[in-house]
Order: sequence, then structure tokens, then C-alpha cells
Amino acid sequence: MRRLLVILFSFFVAFTANGATLINDTEIEKSITKIIMPVARAADISEKRLKIYIVRDDDFNAFVRGGEDIFVYTGLLKQIKNPNALRAVIAHELGHTIGGHMVQISARMHDEMVRTMIIQALGIGLMVAGGNPTAGGGVMAGASGIAQQSLLSFSRDEERMADDMAVDLMVRANQNPNGLITVFEQMRDMHGAIESKINPNRINHPLTSERINNAKTKIAKIKNIPTPAKSVIDEENANYEMLRAKLIGYLDNDKNVITKYPYSDKSDAAIYARAIANMRAGDLKTAKTGTQTLIKRHPNNPYFYELLGDIEYQFGAYDDSVIAYEKSLALAKNAPQIETALALVLSERNKPGDRERASELAKRVILTDPAPLAYWILARVTENGESDWAMAEFYNMNGDKKAAQQYAKSAQKKSKKDSPEYIKSGDILKK
Repeated sequence: MRRLLVILFSFFVAFTANGATLINDTEIEKSITKIIMPVARAADISEKRLKIYIVRDDDFNAFVRGGEDIFVYTGLLKQIKNPNALRAVIAHELGHTIGGHMVQISARMHDEMVRTMIIQALGIGLMVAGGNPTAGGGVMAGASGIAQQSLLSFSRDEERMADDMAVDLMVRANQNPNGLITVFEQMRDMHGAIESKINPNRINHPLTSERINNAKTKIAKIKNIPTPAKSVIDEENANYEMLRAKLIGYLDNDKNVITKYPYSDKSDAAIYARAIANMRAGDLKTAKTGTQTLIKRHPNNPYFYELLGDIEYQFGAYDDSVIAYEKSLALAKNAPQIETALALVLSERNKPGDRERASELAKRVILTDPAPLAYWILARVTENGESDWAMAEFYNMNGDKKAAQQYAKSAQKKSKKDSPEYIKSGDILKK
């Protein structure tokens, strides 16, 4: 059972939402939040309202929905050159929100009677959906010529305005706006050859070369370009490298990890990536050695203890795993994913009091940051109606409506009509 759980619910708690695979990870979410909060505040978004979603996808992409929900693709995180460039990407996306472009373009498309083109015309992120700068023209080819050109021109104008707003937000946030140029130059290196062969009037964003020139012209007019202290930049870059190392360690194959982080590299980021990759490959002894090295270097880093807890769990050393997770929680404070991991180990160890503690942790996670695994654990450590309701929620979050309703019906049969489980099961049955 333990090996099965390792396969199903390893470090990343991934689930599907709206067709996208999302990854929950406390360390990465907090790191991204810290990077983008300056521009979020400049856009009048408080940290309490901001929500980060990590999309498991190799596209060089990010987008903002509703002004407060920020979706960042793992492809962007692994490829973007530095945290200031990432901040500039989000500033651009916030520029769309501030400008009301999503609402405006929907109205414009209604007027042009081509509603079916909305997703492609929006051009989510800095690139056309899928990262292919030729895709927009191909998709649009079937629409009427006048409406098509009107919409494409409108979309390009909105991209230009969002670029301008990104520079303004970066300056307002006391961040160096040249991060936007870094992004555009990276995009040019990735897709410049393709862009040189396409008609600039057949895509839904300006050519990258134009965006670079526009940004440089606007930034050149700024009298005092904000430049954070070198110590601040160095610390931010180091933290960002740890974020990237973690993603690469978990998402790339072993060969790519070692290519990017050879054993001759003794940096924290390299050891972190290799330890994670070794754990995934089943070389737990080497993974543990690397993790213990990191803990010796940084005894107050909660996420190294979290990794140690993962490794000990796979060793079957439940007691040591619990100790490591508890230490991680004591240092990290609000960390739903670590609470979930600890609850999972307790449910597996099943010593006196473990089920109660696992139930407490799972319920806390469900209140703060509900995820399928938390419901699955709760179902495992509770009984009767409560257990069936938790399984109903688990299947409901995973999009299995039939199984969700079966468990919801069973939960109602086993629960009192005024109980929370009965009422919440009824909500599932109504869907």
C-alpha cells in the first residue's frame, strides 16, 4: 500500500481543473507570491486576495483571471531567466486586467458576430496559445476578412497597451522595468526565426521586435529607473534558482536533471534538484544524503525537512517521516501541502492517536486550501457518513460525477439529516 501511495500522491499534489493540470506546492507558491507581490500591490491587489495557480505545462505562458487569480505555467518558470523577468510577465497580464481588455474584446467580438473566436483572439499570455506565433493566423483563417482584421488589430493594440502598463506597474512597484525587455528578448530568441516569415497583420500580438523597441523607447523616457539593492537582487535570484531546481527535479527526466545540475555543481540548487531526482528514481540513500547536506547548511529551511519527510516515508520509516514533517510545519507555519503530507503518513502509520491527528490536519487543509488528497485522507481515517461524504468530495474534485453521487447517496443514508455530511452530500447530488 505504501508504494502505491507514493506513486499516486508523491510530493506534488496535482489535480485537473478546467482541463489544466494544477500543481499544489507551498514553497513554490510562496516564492512566486513574494516575487510578484510588488506589482500586485501596485495594481491594488492585496496579498489576501491574490491566488497563485501553477499549471503543469511546458508552454512559455502565464495569465490572470478575474484580476486576482494568477496562473503561471511550469514551462515559463523553468525557462524565464530571472525573477524580475517573471515579475514583468505578471505585470503585463495585470495590465490586461487593469485595462479591462477581456471585457472590451468580448464586446467587440459580439459586435463583429464571431464569438467562437474568443479564446484564440484573446491571445492568453505574452504568446499565442500553445507558444506558436503562427497559430493565431491559422485559426483565424476561416472567419470573415473584415471582422478578422478588425479583431486582430484590436488584440494587437491591447497587447501594446498591456506592455505600456507593465512598465508603469514595474516602476510604481519600485522594480526595474527592464525585466520586460529581458522577457521579449528571450521570446525573440525562441521564436524570432518563425516571426520573420509571417504576416504581422495575421497574428493577435505585435511582433516581438516591435515590442522590444516600444519598451526600450518608453523606458528611456523614465528619469530615475528603480534599481533594488544588490543584496536584495542576489537573495531573490538565489531563491528563484531554488524554485527552478525544485521544478526541474520533479518534472524533468533524470538525464536532463544531471545535465543541468552535474555532480560537480555543489550549489544548494544543484543538490536540491539532484536529491529530488534521486528520490523519484528510487535512490533514496543518495537523496537522503543530499537533503541532509542542505539541512546542515540551512537548518531553518522548512522545505528541506519536508523533502526529508518525503524520503523517510518512502523508506517506510514512518516515525522519522513524522518527525521531519512536524519540524517542517513548525518552521513553515501556514503550509497546507505539508499538513496534507503529514496527515498521509499518520494515516499509514496508524499508531494510537494518528487517525485523530490526521483527521484534524485534513479538515484544516479542507478549510484553507481544499484539494482531492485531503478529502481522500479524511475518508481513510473517518467512518460511516463522514468517510463516504469525504470520498464524494474527492471524486467530485476529480471530475468523476458518477462516483461522487454514489458516495454522496451512501453518505446521506449513514448520516443524520441535520449533519454537515448530509447537507454537503446533498449539494453534490444537486450538481
